[in-house]
Amino acid sequence: MRVYISADIEGVAGVVSPAQCQAGHAEHEKARLLMTHEVNAVIEGLLEGGATEILVNDSHGPMTNLLPDLLHPAADVILGKPKRMNMACGLAGGFDLFCMIGHHSRAGGGGVLSHTTNGFAFHEVRVNGVPCGEPAIYGAYAAELGVPVGLISGDDRTEAENRPLFPDAQFAVVKHAMGERAARQVSVTRARQLLREKAQKAAHNSAILAPVPPKGPFRAEFTVSRAVLADQFAVLPPAIRIDPMTVAFDCATMDEVIGWMTALSAMSFAVR
Repeated sequence: MRVYISADIEGVAGVVSPAQCQAGHAEHEKARLLMTHEVNAVIEGLLEGGATEILVNDSHGPMTNLLPDLLHPAADVILGKPKRMNMACGLAGGFDLFCMIGHHSRAGGGGVLSHTTNGFAFHEVRVNGVPCGEPAIYGAYAAELGVPVGLISGDDRTEAENRPLFPDAQFAVVKHAMGERAARQVSVTRARQLLREKAQKAAHNSAILAPVPPKGPFRAEFTVSRAVLADQFAVLPPAIRIDPMTVAFDCATMDEVIGWMTALSAMSFAVR
């Protein structure tokens, strides 16, 4: 059984502030240790559930957060950026399960550190008119490849937002949002045990999970945080300027949606 893990940091137990997510900050050093141990707990559960190959993709910020020397030796890891498909780099049709660990709710979703891909650039991301977060977008891409979502972890808002999209997946709620930068935390020890148990169940259930590929074509709409970003994005020939704050792209696949989202996120750094 081949399993792919996309590991983010905002949804990790004990993480509630932007400082914990910023490379170079002392608090980030503590948070990346928490992140690594959560991923290890998932790997242990997957192995207990029958996984034979596990690939972990560091999916946060600079994508060099996981500590390779502390990562479980049974897993391979993808580090660094830029890379194709960003948070799903290396995911392919041969995998049996897609897990999203340490994830968070969409921009405006009301969860801890909620955003969609780039909190500076995107006020909201919509696909065919539906507001989407990262689990929705990357989970749809996985389904496009024929890979089911088996496990999502994060806060309670992350579960509420994504359970209707992935009703057969396991959800591990490691904290309850009390604001964008506040949460009631499950203890780190209990969070890791929960993740291990849920990962084991996800692996056991992998054979009966049947992803439903999304039906294209797709219109990806990006409402930005300030008009200058839409000005910047609109220089791209395929861009459709919807209004002063929104740019759209017509896409045949979720692969293309993610490609444009990743490109726009990178472009946003030019106008900071």
